[in-house]
Amino acid sequence: MRANQIKELVKGHYSKHCMVELERLTNDPYHRLEYDTTMYFLKRYLPKRGSVLDAGGGPGSYTIVLAKMGYDVTLVDLTPKLLEMAERHVRKAKVEGKVKNVIEGSIDDLSMFKDDSFDAVICLGGTLGHLTRKRLRQKAADELIRVAKCNAPIFVSVIGRLAILMNTVVYLWPELKKAPDIWRKYVTIGDYFGGYGFTACHFYIPEELRAEFEGRVRMIATVGLEGIFSTHEKEYNKVYKLGKYNETLWDMHLKTCTNPSVVEISEHFMMICKKLASP
Repeated sequence: MRANQIKELVKGHYSKHCMVELERLTNDPYHRLEYDTTMYFLKRYLPKRGSVLDAGGGPGSYTIVLAKMGYDVTLVDLTPKLLEMAERHVRKAKVEGKVKNVIEGSIDDLSMFKDDSFDAVICLGGTLGHLTRKRLRQKAADELIRVAKCNAPIFVSVIGRLAILMNTVVYLWPELKKAPDIWRKYVTIGDYFGGYGFTACHFYIPEELRAEFEGRVRMIATVGLEGIFSTHEKEYNKVYKLGKYNETLWDMHLKTCTNPSVVEISEHFMMICKKLASP
């Protein structure tokens, strides 16, 4: 399948499921773990002020919260319907003055921006993985680095391959029975081309993501966003709703989420790095 066909598949999926994507990070305590952990590390490593590129930011969930925090944010995404939704929510949140641009585009071509344009770059929620061609993922990584200023933090989160496999017995995806060759392919190399409930995506292991950025950035941290609770959605939600364990759960999570073993099994994991000066 050609790269443009893959992009159309991805665009079609998110056009059809735009409300799902808008609510994904907040629809229950387990999914909010991804958001809360991401925000914890954004607040820790973002500069105190400046411009932020939200690359592949969809309906603008992070764009809006960062704008409310005082950053000048530019949102880029492939899907027009998500961008229309983002613009509505930007107006509703009354942060139009801080959201400088909302642009349709793909993260593997950020040619609308000059080198060293942003004080920070975020690419969250698995956007990078929707480029199923390795060549395009590398090009996107190059672009994210290029548009960041020297020493600017870059945050990239992706979907973890091992967690997908760990969830096999939980969800019993149709591929296991109807398309075992498709299943074997993304077991071994992480590539999935859609058709059974999700769109085209490359599922990562941590060393792959680091390899796409190494040599031009200084690694700060890698974080398992669902961490030790990955693949235990029902159990986590049940315990969280009891209320009395929540502080302990969060403390456990923060103390373990940067452990390399935990990162590797997390449903989403995030790499944090800073752009090195050009030689």
